[in-house]
Amino acid sequence: MVSRLSIKRIGLAAAALIVLLTAAGSVAALPSYTEVRSAYRSSDSILLDRNGYMLYELRTDLRVRRLAWTSLAEVSPALQAAVVQAEDRRFFEHAGVDWRALAAAVPRGVVTGTWRGASTISMQLAAVLDRGLQPSGIRRSLRQKWGQIEAAGMLEGTWSKAQILEAYLNLVFFRGDHQGVAAASQSLFGKAPHGLDAGESLVMAALIRSPNAAPAQVESRATQLGRSLDWPVTGAQLRDQVSHALQGPGAIAARADLAAHAARRIFKGKRDASVVGCTLDNETQRMANERLAHHLALLKPRHVAEGAALVVDNATGEVIAYASRTADPARSHFVDGVAAKRQAGSTLKPFLYALAIDRHILTAASGLADAPLDLAVPTGIYQPQNYDRGFQGTVTVRTALASSLNVPAVRALEMAGVESFLEVLRELGIRGLSESGDFYGPSLALGTADVSLWELVNAYRTLANDGIRSDLVLAAGPGGIERGQRVFSAEAAFIVSDILADREARSPTFGLENPLATRFWTAVKTGTSKDLRDNWCVGYSQRYSVGVWFGNFSGESMRDVSGMSGAAPVWLDLMNHLHRSEPSLANRPPDGIVRRSPPGTGDRRPEWFIRGTDPAPGDAAPDAAPARIAYPPAGAVLVIDPDIPPERQKIVFAASGAEGSPVWVVDGKRLSAGVHAHWDPAPGRHTLSLHDPGGRLVDTVVFQMRGQPPTGSRSGSLGAQPRDFDRFSRLSD
Repeated sequence: MVSRLSIKRIGLAAAALIVLLTAAGSVAALPSYTEVRSAYRSSDSILLDRNGYMLYELRTDLRVRRLAWTSLAEVSPALQAAVVQAEDRRFFEHAGVDWRALAAAVPRGVVTGTWRGASTISMQLAAVLDRGLQPSGIRRSLRQKWGQIEAAGMLEGTWSKAQILEAYLNLVFFRGDHQGVAAASQSLFGKAPHGLDAGESLVMAALIRSPNAAPAQVESRATQLGRSLDWPVTGAQLRDQVSHALQGPGAIAARADLAAHAARRIFKGKRDASVVGCTLDNETQRMANERLAHHLALLKPRHVAEGAALVVDNATGEVIAYASRTADPARSHFVDGVAAKRQAGSTLKPFLYALAIDRHILTAASGLADAPLDLAVPTGIYQPQNYDRGFQGTVTVRTALASSLNVPAVRALEMAGVESFLEVLRELGIRGLSESGDFYGPSLALGTADVSLWELVNAYRTLANDGIRSDLVLAAGPGGIERGQRVFSAEAAFIVSDILADREARSPTFGLENPLATRFWTAVKTGTSKDLRDNWCVGYSQRYSVGVWFGNFSGESMRDVSGMSGAAPVWLDLMNHLHRSEPSLANRPPDGIVRRSPPGTGDRRPEWFIRGTDPAPGDAAPDAAPARIAYPPAGAVLVIDPDIPPERQKIVFAASGAEGSPVWVVDGKRLSAGVHAHWDPAPGRHTLSLHDPGGRLVDTVVFQMRGQPPTGSRSGSLGAQPRDFDRFSRLSD
């Protein structure tokens, strides 16, 4: 006998069915299976090398976690069966709507007001594809429910069952932000979807209805699902698998992990996932990573924790290898050693000498005194020292650069000018040099400025390219070779390259046999920063420029690590790899240079000179002690006393080693000629230059005058200017 309440509920159910049938509205056309699969995007971007080989997989979309689309054939049959049983038992029997389940759900919805249940896999997929069918609040409206029914019928009319199930498994959320079977199986169980067993499949299927359910709820649902399928999975097994899966989203291992820092550099600021090609070469990238890891293991007892390497093509600027490693592989991804700013050490010296040679201040045969030197600086007296704490007397520029002698480099900087050197470094693309020359002082010659390996390698590439600089290229794209900016003349670049390739000139410090001596032509320089914090080796062949850095990102000092024992062996390995079947020859000398034997040098080999700077017959031998400014010393601070008459406060400039009548120039204006010169002091910063009788600059110092002269004095008077004033002004620029 049917109760009055039951009759009432049946009436309400019938009314609800009538409402459903009359609530039909237009449903947006659903995309095809091909369109859905084509529009699908992984949350990971993929970096490909120049030949299409996968180098790295990096998550760039942080809104959702998706991996590559997974075909149904790649999904475990156990998971397919578990999902169908959990979500739509008659999936393969109906045409999009399970009317039996719907008929049971309608009375329940009328009574409870909750329109849940009876949603088939096709209906759920339709709601994913059509946002209009997704609930605006907690529950769908009656109209949306009927829209799902209509959309499911349309979907079944154009899609196959296999396509519907495949798309559903790729678009449904399993846990947290993990969408799709690939991301969920990798995160929860650390395996691909095809490897899921019966217990793991039950857990995955149990998560679909409530992705963020508590472990106990998931275990209960999985247990009931296993019983309905009559699978031999015990409760203890499910408990262990639920505990393992839900202890926290596991890290999804990238399918490729060869170029983490290059990938981050390319994909920085990009949220949408994409597949991007780059200029890296898979084989060279692997080689760089392997050699860095190997050498870090060898240097670990010497307190070396990090290293980086960069390989670029000289002609195109394309980056061939971009590697940064730490002694602890788990930390390798956190800091980019190629982009990190570190103290340059002696690696800046080639650019200093290129500047001096280019401006005819020095030649490769010029003599520089390698002797104790005291320079006044704001913090006291600066005393540059060589690496071996010894001195070699007067040496040529060739020996000074190739053997990386510090005192001659400081003397060269005094002659070229700190501001001029800073300007050249900025033109080379070294960023962050925003302070004035006074801030860096004479120690800039020894590399106290901070520079990244990226900037430094490209600066050396400028020398390899005859003095023309252009930007490096990492991301693949259309376009030809960039037109560069000239920083050095081809003549100066050639001479410096010839010096850096000279084994004999390098031997006083490094010996003839060392990691810098290659079987083919290369030009190379090492560098070690103050207190052994950074160790560099940068150089180039005919085709490639290669840079290597070792040190500690923390700034801690290494122990007993030089350029030869630190970065140079890895540099040599990379160069040998690049030229295993490719020769490297020196560039042909440009038209603007000549090769001459300096007079008075005995059997010493000829030297390269920029045309016009080569010695004429009768010139002094280059190994004779050059003329120098003896007073005032570089950086001196002198004070004007307002109580002493001006005529008694003249400054006497003095030269040492000068022959004939050298010419004194103050702030670009000629003062007088002779070993001594008298100058009326004026407040401010002044540049004093000494020129030989032929007008060639031989020494420069910068000093300061403080205080105010007595009233009525004629401070700074230089008297009448000679006709050749413009010539001396240009020479002192």
